[in-house]
Amino acid sequence: MNEVIKYESVIHEFDPYFNYRVTQFLTKSGIYEFWNWFDDRTWYPLGRVIGGTVYPGLTLTAGTIWWLLNSLNIPLSVETVCVFTAPIFSAFASWATYLLTKEVKGTGAGLTAAVLLAMVPSYISRSVAGSYDNEAVAIFALIFTFYLYIKTLNTGSLFYATLNSIAYFYMVCSWGGYTFIINLIPMHVLLCIVTGRYSSRLYIAYAPLVVLGTLLASLVPVVGFNAVMTSEHFASFLVFIIIHVVALVYYIKGVLSAKMFKVAVTLILTLGAIVCCAVVAVLIALVASSPTKGWSGRSLSLLDPTYASKYIPIIASVSEHQPPTWPSYFMDLNVLAFLVPAGIIACFSPLSDASSFVILYIVTSVYFSGVMVRLMLVLAPAACIMSGIALSDAFEVLTRSIKFQLPGSSVNSQVDAGERSSENVVPQNDMAKTDKTEETLKERPLRKNRKKEREHVAGEKPSIRSKIEKRLLVLPLEASILSIFLLVLLGAFYVVHCVWAAAEAYSAPSIVLTSHSHDGLHVFDDFREAYAWLSHNTDVDDKVASWWDYGYQTTAMANRTVIVDNNTWNNTHIATVGTAMSSPEKAAWEIFNSLDVKYVLVVFGGLVGYPSDDINKFLWMVRIGGGVFPHIKEPDYLRDGQYRIDSQATPTMLNCLMYKLSYYRFVETDGKGFDRVRRTEIGKKHFKLTHFDEVFTTHHWMVRIYKLKPPKNRIRGKTKKSKSKSSGTTTKRRGLRKKNPWN
Repeated sequence: MNEVIKYESVIHEFDPYFNYRVTQFLTKSGIYEFWNWFDDRTWYPLGRVIGGTVYPGLTLTAGTIWWLLNSLNIPLSVETVCVFTAPIFSAFASWATYLLTKEVKGTGAGLTAAVLLAMVPSYISRSVAGSYDNEAVAIFALIFTFYLYIKTLNTGSLFYATLNSIAYFYMVCSWGGYTFIINLIPMHVLLCIVTGRYSSRLYIAYAPLVVLGTLLASLVPVVGFNAVMTSEHFASFLVFIIIHVVALVYYIKGVLSAKMFKVAVTLILTLGAIVCCAVVAVLIALVASSPTKGWSGRSLSLLDPTYASKYIPIIASVSEHQPPTWPSYFMDLNVLAFLVPAGIIACFSPLSDASSFVILYIVTSVYFSGVMVRLMLVLAPAACIMSGIALSDAFEVLTRSIKFQLPGSSVNSQVDAGERSSENVVPQNDMAKTDKTEETLKERPLRKNRKKEREHVAGEKPSIRSKIEKRLLVLPLEASILSIFLLVLLGAFYVVHCVWAAAEAYSAPSIVLTSHSHDGLHVFDDFREAYAWLSHNTDVDDKVASWWDYGYQTTAMANRTVIVDNNTWNNTHIATVGTAMSSPEKAAWEIFNSLDVKYVLVVFGGLVGYPSDDINKFLWMVRIGGGVFPHIKEPDYLRDGQYRIDSQATPTMLNCLMYKLSYYRFVETDGKGFDRVRRTEIGKKHFKLTHFDEVFTTHHWMVRIYKLKPPKNRIRGKTKKSKSKSSGTTTKRRGLRKKNPWN
């Protein structure tokens, strides 16, 4: 909530503005209009079918909350509901983490993991107020689906298996990361089968999920038949066949004799291998025509981290798709990065189906987070679970050590008595053998009393033995107290870091920027200033061209048609805009004019030191444009392999449209043209624009808007001299000929 207190109730980043706009349409027009909505204000002139290209989980969730609140006469605006959806579901995610960890290691570990997740910076980055993105509800759906899977695995209940399929369906509706679930669970099932841990509970936990979950997933329009036609889902089907073969083998083993069982197993394995080969052949035939063999570009980027940079630069250009640095792990996880190995070790004592699942979860999430920094969000719950298990076991050992060594402890005296009684067992047996005559003279107890006595002694022996075994884990009193103090201190550092990260690093909205200097706090509200100017000073049907990062915000806040936006579904369209930005002014004007563009928007941070401007993104425009239009070559914009904008920059760089629109009149600000982001003086300072007019520049020069000049009118009867000279000889030969007055 710090974002709302420090700034205002505003939506963050770029993608959330599209989600907010879609939610507004849903609440105004209804669910049926939402499914059939064709948005003509995006991707001009192509447009976009919103209902069939968006994951509807977040929108439907926020729309349902808004409808319920208004039904209860609580008149909240759609924007307010969207702003606070993420914090609400972060509480649900902590609750789901408690349930999942409780199923693995008990209540203490569950409470610890829930507390850690409530503060972990990696999850705070997507759960602060205003972060209205798909991950706001998807992380809860991810953890809750895992919990229901483990619950079904522990209980063998078909009821929980059905709930698991429904939770998976909600996850499919919410985020494309659902493929992580449908691959992780089959991996765990296969691991259990290979290690000899197959049981009927495992079958109940997995089979309904594949059948019912896949049927439900295919109902989501954006997924559709991809649930059975893409390579991301094939692993679940292959494991589905394997588990049925294994289940059939176990069933026959209990019915047939040993000799017949060997024959039957041979037959079943042969048939199972034939079926698996047939299924694999069918799947290969389905994806053989695809150049990526049925894998999506993002999936291939996860499997091969170099794939996107080689073949799909539009994916590699996104900052969230870059691999993280080592400091980012400490920034997003803090002390959890050091507690995770201890949690993995604790899961092996003892190893169960549930603990093996969370081990597999943490291993895979660590790998994927190392490929994309965005997937640190998937790693955060696993790290909290492992850290919660480690801290819970550590506190249990340390507190037990203190408890055993306190003077006058009842537990200590009981264990001592148990040890003495166990030591006296052998002498009592020897005395019983020597005094047989005396025993015959005594009255023998009844059989029932002797049976009860044996049960009572048998019940006491394990408890005494377990207490004695626990006594072996007792640490010295001073070491236990010091260790608890250090763990509490470690937790205090974690809390301080998380509070700082929530207040400073992840609460600042990207649309309103701030900076601190000796003069105090400075607020940069240039983005909303520019969008407000577009909204009030341009026609409703005007088209605005910009790099795709700002498409969602332009459509949502300025209500103007854009050429490209953050959906990035059409690489050729984005490459066209990148080519225009990389071309000379006249060629760029012709490209934009062919797209019916009236205004061009660029983001420039050279005056105030804003590093995420279009000049820093320009090389990605060149790479994406050059991937479709070969005449755009990246080396033409580099000087000896270096990207420069000073006097050593290449002529191609100094004459491209992006350079001119960013640095036009920039020398007038300080007389030198010093760029604070690149920390150098620009190379080309004094120039004029021939095909564009500057119509608006924000207060801090962060957003600049230009208007395309109209094409010049043709003069009637005017012909080029070259044409008249070349056609002179042919005219004399052919005699008198009337000329076209429009040429």
